[in-house]
Amino acid sequence: MRKAVVLLSGGLDSSTTAAIVKEEGFTPFALSFSYGQRHKRELESARAVAKYLGIGEHLVMSFDMGLIGGSALTSAIPVPKGGTSAAEGAIPPTYVPARNTVFLSFALAWAETLKAADIFIGANIMDYSGYPDCRPEYLRAFEAMANLATKISVEGEIKFNIRAPLLYMTKAEIIRKGSGLGFDYSLTWSCYDPEASGRPCGRCDSCLYRAKGFSEAGLPDPLLKP
Repeated sequence: MRKAVVLLSGGLDSSTTAAIVKEEGFTPFALSFSYGQRHKRELESARAVAKYLGIGEHLVMSFDMGLIGGSALTSAIPVPKGGTSAAEGAIPPTYVPARNTVFLSFALAWAETLKAADIFIGANIMDYSGYPDCRPEYLRAFEAMANLATKISVEGEIKFNIRAPLLYMTKAEIIRKGSGLGFDYSLTWSCYDPEASGRPCGRCDSCLYRAKGFSEAGLPDPLLKP
């Protein structure tokens, strides 16, 4: 079976991507990050998803992007609520500077060691927050760089592919895809700013996109069961 590295945050998109990787017959190697984010609840979900999907190797890399700051997810900047950032049409403060570039670089290093030609990321440009490092032109550029910057590619042994199977899917389509694969979305986590009780806030961009997706898919969100 072909090896693939999959970025797994524990969120809806990355978890669906991991399920697709399994469906396509790859042997997945999951990569998550403790990067100084506002909360670690998503890492609990990443571990649960990796276990649920039977992923044998799940690596959690630790470093602190909070030292750099510049994001509501890694510093004291307030998390926007009520869809205000989307209404403004600007890149929201939940954007983490160069995050996908950092994450994909770690994935590339592991993929080179594993001799895994395929790297999967749950990037999406339909129902998303306008992050520049989710765009197709960015992913193509990173793929070109990956094949210029690695020994294994320069020597002709492997040509790396940066794969984003959800790129042009709405949240509803993503949820229907995962549900069709029998995936359990109660294991995932989306909220940027959970309540003290541990429940999703229901008002941040990520919660709103998730709610819209389940509503349009005609399915209940199993994470919100009483």
